[in-house]
Amino acid sequence: MKIAFLINNAYGIGGTIRATANLSGAFADRHEVEVVSVHRVQDEPAISLDPRVRLTSLIDMREDSAAYEGDDPLTEQPCTMFPDTGAAANATRLPYSALQDDRIGDWLRTTDADIVIATRPDLNGYLARDGQPRYLRIGQEHLSLDAHDPVLRGQQNQAIAGLDAFITVSEADAAQYRVELSDVATVVQCIPNAVPTPAVHPSTLDSNVIVAAGRLVSVKRYDRLIDAFSKVADAHPDWTLRIYGRGPEKKTLRARIDELGLYDRIFLMGPVSPIETEWAKGAIAAVSSDMESFGMTIVEAMHCGVPVIATDCPHGPAEIIDSDDNGLLVDLSSGTDGYAAALDHLMSDHEVRVRMGAAAREKAAMFAPAAIGGRYEALFQVLANSRTRSSRRAAASALWSRLRSAIPAPSAAASPPDAATATPDNVLLPRPTANARVAADGTVTVCFDGATLPSEPLDFLIRMRRDPKGREIRLPIPNLTETAPASSDLHIVLDPIAHDLAEGRWDCYISSQSTPASRTRLSCNLAEQAPRVGRDPILADNHVIARLPYATNDGYLAVRAWQRPAHAEAITLSVADDRADVTARLITSTQVSLPATATVIAVSRHEETHDLPLPVTAIQPDSGHFTFSIPYPQALSRRADHHDLWDLFLKLDHDTAPIPIGRIGGDITDRKTTDTVPAALLTHATLGQTRAKPFFTVTNDLALSLRSVESGQASAKSAAE
Repeated sequence: MKIAFLINNAYGIGGTIRATANLSGAFADRHEVEVVSVHRVQDEPAISLDPRVRLTSLIDMREDSAAYEGDDPLTEQPCTMFPDTGAAANATRLPYSALQDDRIGDWLRTTDADIVIATRPDLNGYLARDGQPRYLRIGQEHLSLDAHDPVLRGQQNQAIAGLDAFITVSEADAAQYRVELSDVATVVQCIPNAVPTPAVHPSTLDSNVIVAAGRLVSVKRYDRLIDAFSKVADAHPDWTLRIYGRGPEKKTLRARIDELGLYDRIFLMGPVSPIETEWAKGAIAAVSSDMESFGMTIVEAMHCGVPVIATDCPHGPAEIIDSDDNGLLVDLSSGTDGYAAALDHLMSDHEVRVRMGAAAREKAAMFAPAAIGGRYEALFQVLANSRTRSSRRAAASALWSRLRSAIPAPSAAASPPDAATATPDNVLLPRPTANARVAADGTVTVCFDGATLPSEPLDFLIRMRRDPKGREIRLPIPNLTETAPASSDLHIVLDPIAHDLAEGRWDCYISSQSTPASRTRLSCNLAEQAPRVGRDPILADNHVIARLPYATNDGYLAVRAWQRPAHAEAITLSVADDRADVTARLITSTQVSLPATATVIAVSRHEETHDLPLPVTAIQPDSGHFTFSIPYPQALSRRADHHDLWDLFLKLDHDTAPIPIGRIGGDITDRKTTDTVPAALLTHATLGQTRAKPFFTVTNDLALSLRSVESGQASAKSAAE
């Protein structure tokens, strides 16, 4: 049987995309499966599909591609599917037009699938209007009835009459749809999203990190989470909150974090995929929404053994979480205080977190793709074998024929796409793929997917990026033979002492032992950094060392390495209108005590005469802790350019080399965008309004920026930081 999914954009990282990837992979065990993406926006999907799943796109929106179709003449003509409330009205990046009408309609009329599953309201409309009786037509609801604009809700409800089945992800939502569609013969059923057990190691639950993830939109109520955390932050000074995702609420959330003075405790992490590696870093997972259609993030966190605190909102959380057993449900009416109390309860009790985390993993197993796929297959069988199928289809079609005039067909003048338009996008040959995990002691283990490797003797090759010296390390990949190419014990270990990785970024390859000059980059499936959360850099071989495996923006495996004779790790960073205060700790393999004469120097990138000495205000010689301030007016007096930059170093005395101050410990590869503080506005006599702000550089070292801004933009720029 052939099953096809119709999805708007299979190349993003949203919940619908993850759900489609999970379910299509489950079907691939027994069926031919195709995912049809209306749009193609990049070369490869951000969320990988099962290799057995065929990925096809209908419209190429890659601006750098010779096949780019964003300027097709049909884009100048209006879309006919829910034009006032659907993607034609609300999509800015991928707006629907007559081109979508043409391509989607043509594919639905010509596909050889036995079952077509559409994944959002306007695609459900296309499936009802242009789908064919020769295959089962199934619509999915990945939000909820109440989440839609009333007009769109009515439009989709009309379209559902032309489908064989309509699937919601919560039983509460299915019940609402059944009430609204009581005169429609379409089967309305709840089947929750499939969420696979990730390959990551489960959380140890001792990280003192709260993790939340999802679109930064108002319904997710991250403002409630931030305010709740602020109420318990003083009682739990070692805890931090991380919020993963992108969205329109970012500036508002950033402003609230800064207003509360929690910029060094609450971090906006940006989007991350796969997200499972980040759940595994958490001790608590937080869901603070006013509405959740299902709560895929809840199950993802539970799979990683992390107890979830969720608002008891419509519709999904209460159907997943058993409160006080595998997580906590917070009554919406209790507001911020109720959520803060739940946070305080779990933050205070490691034993309760461990108990709930174990129960959470058991509950999450109910949502395994095989189990959810089986529920879909049972529905397919019922629909296919129903003795009343003809009468049910006839009744639905009769109702749909009375309503379809509300959704006009695309223009007859629209020309069908070239046969080459809808072509498979995924690469047929698998790329060499690996998982990587760093241990608490800095050891990095790389485990290879043997099914993706050539059956010949291979080396693991790691090369320093953009290195004039061409430094590299080769390690043979063991247990790889022609007779056993898929051994589960294919791994190498990078030891902090045995393998010298100079400071920088190192790219990972496989290389044939017979032709050492050849190499192929390793794709990254998972890069696990959880064991390094909250840990200092390592002392090894007379160096301060930190190493983190990570996936590059284009999906390859790399290792970020720091290696220096000494380092000062920035612990806290707070700012005021006229200064920044920093507490740091000296880390060195030579056990040097902090002398009373230690100073901090801000080294100008402009010229030496603009260097700024900063006195150390508090020193703890035995622990290596010290505190210093960066006075903005003093830096302002040394301005020389439109944008002045100073790098911060610890100086023990006149004779020793300056020691960089930064954050190379922990699990964050790039702190430049996560560890941010508010800017202060000052006035320079000749250069005008100046924005002063400490920041972390691309090497995670601490620096100071003074930049001129136009007076009319100063307030907006400051608020946006």
